[in-house]
Amino acid sequence: MNTETLDPRYRDLERWPTHAAVEAMLEGQMAAIAALYTQTAAIAAAADAAAARLEQDGRLVFVGAGTSGRLAVQDGTELHPTFGWPSERTAFLMAGGADALTRAREGAEDDTDAAGHEVAAAGIGAHDVMIGVAASGRTPFTVAAIAAARAAGALTIGIANNAGTPLTQAAEHVIVAATGSEIIAGSTRMKAGTAQKAALNLLSTAVMIRLGLVHDGRMVAMRVSNAKLLRRARAMVQDLTGIDPQAAADALARGGNDIRRAVLIARGMTPDAAAALLDRHHGRLGAAIAASA
Repeated sequence: MNTETLDPRYRDLERWPTHAAVEAMLEGQMAAIAALYTQTAAIAAAADAAAARLEQDGRLVFVGAGTSGRLAVQDGTELHPTFGWPSERTAFLMAGGADALTRAREGAEDDTDAAGHEVAAAGIGAHDVMIGVAASGRTPFTVAAIAAARAAGALTIGIANNAGTPLTQAAEHVIVAATGSEIIAGSTRMKAGTAQKAALNLLSTAVMIRLGLVHDGRMVAMRVSNAKLLRRARAMVQDLTGIDPQAAADALARGGNDIRRAVLIARGMTPDAAAALLDRHHGRLGAAIAASA
């Protein structure tokens, strides 16, 4: 596996000046991001397929082990506050369970039986989308979960850092960020992890865009949960409607701090009518505005 191979350039890394070592590691991080340029079409295709499947009330399920699993959980957890994606429509299968998020459970990644049991227990089926992440592309838990989910009819997406591996063969859609050797051999929390984080970010954000949860480049479905986000929400309503700050604050309050409802309220609709119109258009603000014109 390329991610496990020693790069001879860094054989004596521990003897380098610290500044030189940091610069070399940064170059590796930049190269990791660049590795995704060849994968943009694959990411877009996976996002379009996932969005189409999720229109049917399915779940977005993330699976992984170790660093890959933690990165997947981080990405999936942010979808609710950022895009208003329902928490009950996000699920995580982490090798070793929740305890493995903060404590290494390396042996758990080999438990294929646990993966199959968890897929079955979660009731994963044809309306669901599973994203499996593994730097090696060989992690038994992740490969087994993807295979079981695909057999159950779910759409499956594999993200790996090595091509031609069991994960890339098991998943329907494949994203391979070929990051190569790590500066510290085998430490895939570095280049591979950076590329995985970026791939997850691109994929999940593209899915949310296709589901209509972004309007005019803004997070119009975000959850308003603190003072900073309340200020941001008021500014969004003001910017999208052209009304003054106080009117924007009033519309947002009448809309229960839902930015999309507030925009429609500012355009003259009642809160109930705004909510009903958004429901008819699956939360898509652009479609709701067009229908109300």
